[in-house]
Amino acid sequence: MSTGRKILVCAGGACISSHSLKIEEELKKQIKRYNLKDKVKIIKTGCMGPCQYGPLMLVYPEDILYKELTIRDIEEIVREHFLKGRVVKRCLFKQIPFFQKQVKIVLKNCGNIDPEKIEDYIAHKGYEALRRVLREKSREEVINEIKDSGLRGRGGAGFPTGKKWEFVYRREAKEKFIICNADEGDPGAFMDRAVLEGDPHTVIEGMVIAAYAVGAKKGYIYVRAEYPLAIKRLNIALREARDNNFLGKNILNKGFSFDIELRMGAGAFVCGEETALIASIEGKRGIPRPRPPFPAISGLWGKPTLINNVETFANIRHIILNGAKWFSSIGTEKSKGTKVFALSGKIRNTGLVEVPMGTTLGELIFDIGGGIPGGKKFKAVQTGGPSGGCISGEYLNTPISYESLESLGAIMGSGGIIVLDEDTCLVNLARFFIEFTSSESCGKCVPCRVGLKQMLNLLDNIIQGKATLGDLDLLDYLARSIKKTALCGLGQTAPNPVLTTLRYFRSEYEAHVRERKCPAAVCAALFLGPCEASCPAGVDVPAYITHIANGDFERAFYVHMQNNPLPGICGRVCYAFCESKCRRTQTDEPIAIRDLKRFMADYAIERELTISPPENPKKEKIAIIGSGPAGLSCGYYLTRLGYLPEIYEALPVPGGTMATAIPEYRLPREILNYDIERIKKAGVKINLSSPVKNLQELLKMGYEAIFIATGTPRGQRLGIKGEELEGVMTGVDFLKNIFLDKKFKKIRGEVVVIGGGNSAIDSARSALRLEAKRVTIVYRRASTDMPATKEEIEDALREGVRILDMTLPIEILGNRYVEEIKCIKMKPGEFDSLGRRQPLPIDNSDFLMKANMVIVSIGQKPNLDFLLNNERIKLTKWGFIEVDPLTMTTSYKGIFAGGDVVTGSATIVEAVAAGR
Repeated sequence: MSTGRKILVCAGGACISSHSLKIEEELKKQIKRYNLKDKVKIIKTGCMGPCQYGPLMLVYPEDILYKELTIRDIEEIVREHFLKGRVVKRCLFKQIPFFQKQVKIVLKNCGNIDPEKIEDYIAHKGYEALRRVLREKSREEVINEIKDSGLRGRGGAGFPTGKKWEFVYRREAKEKFIICNADEGDPGAFMDRAVLEGDPHTVIEGMVIAAYAVGAKKGYIYVRAEYPLAIKRLNIALREARDNNFLGKNILNKGFSFDIELRMGAGAFVCGEETALIASIEGKRGIPRPRPPFPAISGLWGKPTLINNVETFANIRHIILNGAKWFSSIGTEKSKGTKVFALSGKIRNTGLVEVPMGTTLGELIFDIGGGIPGGKKFKAVQTGGPSGGCISGEYLNTPISYESLESLGAIMGSGGIIVLDEDTCLVNLARFFIEFTSSESCGKCVPCRVGLKQMLNLLDNIIQGKATLGDLDLLDYLARSIKKTALCGLGQTAPNPVLTTLRYFRSEYEAHVRERKCPAAVCAALFLGPCEASCPAGVDVPAYITHIANGDFERAFYVHMQNNPLPGICGRVCYAFCESKCRRTQTDEPIAIRDLKRFMADYAIERELTISPPENPKKEKIAIIGSGPAGLSCGYYLTRLGYLPEIYEALPVPGGTMATAIPEYRLPREILNYDIERIKKAGVKINLSSPVKNLQELLKMGYEAIFIATGTPRGQRLGIKGEELEGVMTGVDFLKNIFLDKKFKKIRGEVVVIGGGNSAIDSARSALRLEAKRVTIVYRRASTDMPATKEEIEDALREGVRILDMTLPIEILGNRYVEEIKCIKMKPGEFDSLGRRQPLPIDNSDFLMKANMVIVSIGQKPNLDFLLNNERIKLTKWGFIEVDPLTMTTSYKGIFAGGDVVTGSATIVEAVAAGR
């Protein structure tokens, strides 16, 4: 066993709240029990970073980090690790990427020293920079060093630090002041607190160096009273600094005197603004004043005053010790050094991180932060606190810098990063921040005092479903006006959350206004339950579940039919969006809503529950093209309005891709036919083997309205050499040939399926059932990015399907018949809007795979040949029909469209919603 072991116990705020001090007590007890007191030294440190995994304990010299410790773990760790040299693996922190991309300058000592002992700080070159400055450098040289480093203020605005110091230095005055702004008021931000708690001397040293440079003799640290631990450790550090002649009179016997006083703020957010902060220190009400004059000219008590924040001062000693050239080599051209961020929100690894400027948002969120937990989708990232902005996924590859964030409508702020997933309502979030800044407004200027209140009223109307589209324009106008005319930084940046959410997520605002719907199921006035709100068809899930619970299965069935006429089908193959939002997940796991639907649908089949056709049908004739889920749903709900529509289906069987592309083992044809027969009995006529050649043909037959629901029956091709060989086909054609044409009875040899969706999985599992020798799915991204449902992937693997991910086919080889497929390995590249890495080919990594059949299942496209004679129907640039998303109207009066022919390949329940 190695001797001289150091045990660092995290005593940052987060770990203390997780009972790390009790861990320390137990550690002392067990070390005494095993007679290791002379061989082990225990050190209480500041924040180590990965706050989510506290309590944390770092062990040297092995450099092993233990996480999520409990009292019961300590005896085992002392006995097995400290006594016997065997690491307790179950408690290890293994999130290596969390640390790999970090560069710690400001946080270098946090988690490594005891913040309450100046000896620890001095042992890590503490106050060495101050000694060097007082012994070797003139004031001009210090200022030039900071200017050359490119350091910018880390408080939010990013003003060049050296230039600000120079302004104060050049101002002639008998008295000057230094202020450290530690009034960290952003919700979700704890960077300054962590530095003050974990390394207070680095801030003090930075302030003393700044005071020497500008000629100040008095300084203040303005810290909020809500940080009791930071205040305690600051007081200890100030006392020790004075005792060791780093503060006070004649510092280090160099004829320079400077002292620091703590001032505690009462928590007003506006006091983070420098002129309001000055007023508060002076004992006045903390309200901003117009600038100029700037504090560098007339600040505290009218004297020249230098104000920097905690992180800015914490960088100073490192620049002095390592040089301006070293610091400026880190970061981007205009944003030098590192930045400390507080990662929070819907992210796996919350905590404190420090990364070089220029690190992308995607790297910060997905590499360091670990991505989104619970299988949820990334939606946005909010930077800069209440005055910041919400940035959408399309900008994940944006390098973090002052300029890049500003160009996106956000700000760096003090460093709070809140990650948002699909369950976040951006409208509600914007309202939260406007409510916060409105309540924190000092009230001095009309734009902030009145304007923010009016914005809040508009947002209240939006989330309550009482707004109009004109209100969105008014909201945008108010936000831009306030940004231009408010007195101080708080008011000028307060509209940012609204402006950015309107810019990147306007469709979410429009859903609240036009559809009276909150897509994220957050705004309580717009939904009854999150399960219902998340169902694309809007099925009243709570109602039919309650009826099932009460044993009234028939009533449950009819409730479901009000919004979705395909309960048997959806009870088996629905993606179950409702379950993903079920509140039960906060306790254990979601209610099995899809299984209950299946039970209810089977009961309806057993009892032969039907829907009667309209008694007095209306005379208007309506045609529907396509008998997939959109067409069937449209037809059924037209009967509820009193019409008797007709469906024209090109295939000899109804159901569209439900009948031709979903395998029997997933969707029994008996169940499919029951749901379709019920719709027919309700009054829908289905004409099979009746392809529509052109729309004029139907219009001449007297139809007053036409609904196009032809789906996406054509498979997409790879566009590579060899696709013309026999044995190469699309997934759509393969499945159709199995279930409709009955072409395949048995497959000989090896099958390669290209793609990652449910269609690819269906093709692979179907090939296995046809006795293929081996089936391999080739997917160009990581297997974790496959769009197929998790259960389908797991079932495929269990059945013997092999998945070869990060692989791209580049050529299919053979002599008339396919024999091999040439592939190339891929590596992760930049992020896409969902946080997935874009795959890039690896040079010289190509290889051959044997293949007797290649099934291409990479997407589907519509067949719109019947529109060629009618050019008045507009198409999107992707070749789908363009419609009004609310009314489903096309550019041709009387003709409507919905389902996959509009959206591209989607789910059955989404097509049902479009048809309804």
